[in-house]
Amino acid sequence: MVPEIMQLLSQRSLRSTDRVSKRGLRLLRPCRSVFAGVVFALLAHHARSAHAQPWPGRASEAPAVTPPELLEASEAEYPAEARAEGIEATVVLRIDVDVEGRVTRAEVHVPVGFGFDEAAKAAALRLRFAPARRDGQPIAVRILHRYDFRLPEPAPVETPPAPAPSASEAAPAAPAPPAPPAKDAPMEVTVRGMTEGERLQSSAQAVHVVDTKLAKREAADMGEVLARSEGVSVQRGGGLGSSMRLSLNGLTDEQVRFFLDGVPLELSGYPWGISNVPVNLVKRVEVYRGVVPIRFGADALGGAVNLASDTEVKGTHGAASYQIGSFGTHRTTLGVQTLDDETGLFARVSGFFDHADNDYPIEVDAPDKQGRLSTVTVNRFHDAYSAWGANAEAGFVRRPWAKRLLVRAFVADYSKELQHNPVMTVPYGEVSYDRMTAGGSLRYENVFARSFPVDVVAGYSFAQTNFRDLSKCIYNWYGNCIGQRQRAGELENKPHDQVVWDKSVYARANAGWRIHPEHTVRLAVAPTYTYRTGEERTPLDPTARDPLTASRRLLTVVSGLEETSEFFERRLENIVFVKDYYQVARAEQPLTGSNVFNERPRDTHQVGFGDAVRYRFVQWLYGKASYEYATRLPTTTETFGDGVLVAENLGLEPETSHNVNVGATVDVRDTGIGDFRADTNGFLRAADKLIVLLGNDRNFQYQNVYSARALGVETQGGWTSPGEYLALDGNVTYVDFRNTENEGTFGAFEGDRIPNRPYFFANGSARVLLRGLASARDELSFVWNTRWVHEFYRGWESVGAKAYKQVIPAQLTHSAALTYLTRPGDLVLTFTAEAQNITDRQVFDFFGVQRPGRAFYVKTTLEF
Repeated sequence: MVPEIMQLLSQRSLRSTDRVSKRGLRLLRPCRSVFAGVVFALLAHHARSAHAQPWPGRASEAPAVTPPELLEASEAEYPAEARAEGIEATVVLRIDVDVEGRVTRAEVHVPVGFGFDEAAKAAALRLRFAPARRDGQPIAVRILHRYDFRLPEPAPVETPPAPAPSASEAAPAAPAPPAPPAKDAPMEVTVRGMTEGERLQSSAQAVHVVDTKLAKREAADMGEVLARSEGVSVQRGGGLGSSMRLSLNGLTDEQVRFFLDGVPLELSGYPWGISNVPVNLVKRVEVYRGVVPIRFGADALGGAVNLASDTEVKGTHGAASYQIGSFGTHRTTLGVQTLDDETGLFARVSGFFDHADNDYPIEVDAPDKQGRLSTVTVNRFHDAYSAWGANAEAGFVRRPWAKRLLVRAFVADYSKELQHNPVMTVPYGEVSYDRMTAGGSLRYENVFARSFPVDVVAGYSFAQTNFRDLSKCIYNWYGNCIGQRQRAGELENKPHDQVVWDKSVYARANAGWRIHPEHTVRLAVAPTYTYRTGEERTPLDPTARDPLTASRRLLTVVSGLEETSEFFERRLENIVFVKDYYQVARAEQPLTGSNVFNERPRDTHQVGFGDAVRYRFVQWLYGKASYEYATRLPTTTETFGDGVLVAENLGLEPETSHNVNVGATVDVRDTGIGDFRADTNGFLRAADKLIVLLGNDRNFQYQNVYSARALGVETQGGWTSPGEYLALDGNVTYVDFRNTENEGTFGAFEGDRIPNRPYFFANGSARVLLRGLASARDELSFVWNTRWVHEFYRGWESVGAKAYKQVIPAQLTHSAALTYLTRPGDLVLTFTAEAQNITDRQVFDFFGVQRPGRAFYVKTTLEF
């Protein structure tokens, strides 16, 4: 940092260090007090130097530098709990001030806890500066800033002529809030420590955090955001709104669990999959690789994905977005939230609407008039998708009696036309399905006596799924009805007009005990009860009892106990845990050839365990290792079937897997040539009793059929130039996922790769950012994204001659987005033009289903 800035800081550092309250420090935790005192002394000693040295890794600035000047001060709120206990503190932070004088980034140098870090950051982010200058030109700088939280000295009591009032009549003196920085002291800035995403990323947990800030301005959906992450492969059954398969380190489908703010996604208003959750309603995405924390109450085998919404609320804020583009695509989101600081009253409403015709061109084998097959290009004609949803929250936050007390209600609807069979060989013209869901939840979170955190959420969800297949028409790929069937039904030559109802009650309870500042014990209990029934409205035999009307009940309870320890001044963090899985299934099963239904019971119990460790070698380098013996319990559909094509199997056993991760992370910031980041993770997944859907063209059933082993490596790296004018990022994943079963149905394929799944893929991106084009507060950015997927087989690699095997070819695709951002007043507006699959390559996903070709989109967002 420049000498002028350090000299200004040294004066305040000496003054503030000398007047640290002994009474306040005694009330701080011993370890924090010693550590904070050492750091403050070092800062003061460093600031005394007549010739201050530059920051490590940063080149010395030119001498003609004018430090930033404070224009707008901000008063911090004294934490109520700390004030009540008479605790004082000093928060030291590092903040970045950009060329416009805004605080763009802040980190707490030494966290002190008790709410001081958060209060300091909130105040600092509201500060405004005149920017620092070098030779008269505005420059971005990083400065140190401290905030002193001091209780007022008792006022001297003057002896009045009249008798003094009694103690009960005297009003206690209210502690004064920390004074805002003076305008002539530009170093007065504060910030809390790492963001929640950064804290998770650097913890012992096996997690990769994706910030959606940039993705919100682009046309990418949630599936595309996840597909850009290392270790994640996303395959789709078509365009927007189609089915999606997400593979995480080889494991896929139900083996990976999805959550919204810790609640299962299907119980939060998004039962149709994670890819269709609007990106603009999510702040960050947390991808847990194989080892899942107990707080989710999850029976995940391959990992979990948690979508986190924005909980940092202040005042009234809102955001809206609208996107229009190729193939009849329209997407819009809206969200508004408000918080009354005085009462803690909080309210938030949000909603979204999506529609896509998905009428993009595809190549298919179609018969001519003589019945001869030939490859033709046609437009999809029965593949439209629509969805809408609304969410409302209200309650209180940041009160002494509740950190959060919120009531949430939601409703959403999804409808989709079905264009063809799974392998894209038979077109459909009228098959469709839709799903409506509604529900609500109550959440309470608080910390008692600063040592007992509690977080409880409970809710109810109702879902109705409709499936219709009532057409007698035989459709060709051109959308024409070319014949009539004797009986309605395009899928299996019999009609379906069915409805299925799911009613679920769930809870997630997490409690902790901070035994010591470096040792915490947590307990989690997560019960979920689901009741399913249904009706076929067009039965073939009206006198027989409809199998869909059978009652199906499933109770799942996942519990966990973990202990977190930190050693060597928090360089080493270890999390050890055990999990308990219990499931009770009850279902009515029809007896063959009769209308009699017998109840079939099934009880399942399983235990799991694991450990995760992180060691920080230096500030910018740390290593991680984790292990879990993971379990996934059968789902409702796997256990009970769907009443039509899929039969029940109450004998299903849980899937299990030994999951191992070993990796290292490098995060070097503020060097003279920019910021560097890199992450490498090696993984092993040794899974057993995997659940697979087996059957013929008439009857299907989920069965425990084979074991598999996934061994691989994922790595990512990136560089951001000084001033963030250029950023380069990339990642590569290799997964060797093979069948290890030597008996039964898949015994003949022992040693083969698991078919129809990418095993070698990479992503790359480049971003150029220019500021101050038309105004001092605007930005123009250009982003280029590239994805490469190696070819893979649709079937088992040991079956048939290589020349005749069905292969999904290697794919290289590119997309580009140009975004203009402007800030008129307190608003933030963005306008984005985006082109996807620029080279118009044929892109295929699982079972060879063709994805959209070249497409263009325009998106605008508004924040206020």
